[in-house]
Amino acid sequence: MKASELRGKTQDELRKELESLLRAQFSLRMQKATQQLSNTSQLRKVRRDIARVRTVLGSKA
Repeated sequence: MKASELRGKTQDELRKELESLLRAQFSLRMQKATQQLSNTSQLRKVRRDIARVRTVLGSKA
């Protein structure tokens, strides 16, 4: 996900995106804890996407 894509969304859409990313992050953390996660780089990608969404939300506020 690119920051330019996020800037085109409304604040409500960004909040929904953030909520889904946080759920995905929780799911990935649980998979890692139970050693079911084979691709651990997904955690990093989701964490960075969360940071991007929060940055764009902050700049729109």
